[in-house]
Amino acid sequence: MTNQNKLLAQNIFLILAALFISSLVVSNLIFQKFFYWYPFDIEIFGVKLFEVSVGLLPYPITFLITDLLSEIYGKKKANQVVIAGIFASFFSLGIIYVGQIANSTAWSPVDNETYNLVFSGAPLAVLASMLAYLFAQFIDIRIYHFWKDLTKGKHLWLRNNFSTFSSQFIDTLTVLLLLCAVDIIAWDKFWGLLISGFIFKVLVAILDTPLLYLCVYFFKKQFNLQPGEEIKNI
Repeated sequence: MTNQNKLLAQNIFLILAALFISSLVVSNLIFQKFFYWYPFDIEIFGVKLFEVSVGLLPYPITFLITDLLSEIYGKKKANQVVIAGIFASFFSLGIIYVGQIANSTAWSPVDNETYNLVFSGAPLAVLASMLAYLFAQFIDIRIYHFWKDLTKGKHLWLRNNFSTFSSQFIDTLTVLLLLCAVDIIAWDKFWGLLISGFIFKVLVAILDTPLLYLCVYFFKKQFNLQPGEEIKNI
């Protein structure tokens, strides 16, 4: 690899890592708002299908990026970004705590009550999300590489979707169990949110497959990579 291509690979890696971390942190901060996507008026266990947290909107991006990093940069680099995301989330949690301690002024557009209302669930949510995220992301990377090795670098759609489906179910199940256990979400909504959230994530995973193919094609052409080959030593 030429020095110019090596620098390009490093810069793209940093951009992908930044997108991954920002998507993860934002999803933890905005999770308390739920919305209803309206294509179907169907209820599952008292919850409308696709009645999901807005935190799910950026979260699938993290799985797309880890699949892309696994495909192009390898398991080690993908794991490094996952660990960096954990540290970033806990760092953001510390900043939230500082904001809660700091008393608002009389003229502040956001007073103490509003701030605490929005972010009061953040510490427990971040903890629940991090535990779920930790399980899901490492499982995603492991399953991805299992299928990559088994198919000798072929059938990208297979490892992308199989790894994402498995990890997204584990993530949804774990985070809902923890959030219901600490009374952030009522138990009577558990099954509805689990099924609705998982179906939503599966549809997003299917829809992002062409985007993954496009990105992988760009990388392989730009860096002259063979099937199954990864960029090393950056």
